[in-house]
Amino acid sequence: MIDLILGGARSGKSRLAERLARDSGLAVTYVATSEPLDGEMAERVAQHRARRPSSWTLVEEPLQLARVLREHAGTGRCVLVDCLTLWLTNLLLAEDATRLAAEREALLAVLEDAPGRIIMVSNETGLGVVPLGELTRRYVDEAGWLHQAVAERAERVIFTVAGLPMMLKGSLA
Repeated sequence: MIDLILGGARSGKSRLAERLARDSGLAVTYVATSEPLDGEMAERVAQHRARRPSSWTLVEEPLQLARVLREHAGTGRCVLVDCLTLWLTNLLLAEDATRLAAEREALLAVLEDAPGRIIMVSNETGLGVVPLGELTRRYVDEAGWLHQAVAERAERVIFTVAGLPMMLKGSLA
């Protein structure tokens, strides 16, 4: 089962994903895609880390998400990925310009038949004004295309606003 949880900054999407993972009763692997390159991001990472149960396995992987899912997804397991848009940003900034397409296709291929439960968190960035810069426009475009492709494969898609989940596909029951 694949869940995609979308929302804006501080919308409650990570907390919802963590609750769903905890309530699943499965062994959880938390995949962190961020790289805390400055003090503010390190503080965000620390806040997320403090909320998670110590029994969860942590995998920090900024680029090779498909590989991590192949290694950790399994029957009786839950893999929580937080977050797709940070992963996308890491790939957009990678020195190898072809890497984004390769990693995206690898991820979508893994999602086709990954066993167990996968919960993916991502920032919905396409609701505001179109950014002025080329890189930020590409980011919004790539995020939108990625979300559409993952949502197509997901059993549930949830949009969070003000900590409240809105079902876009599937049901919470």
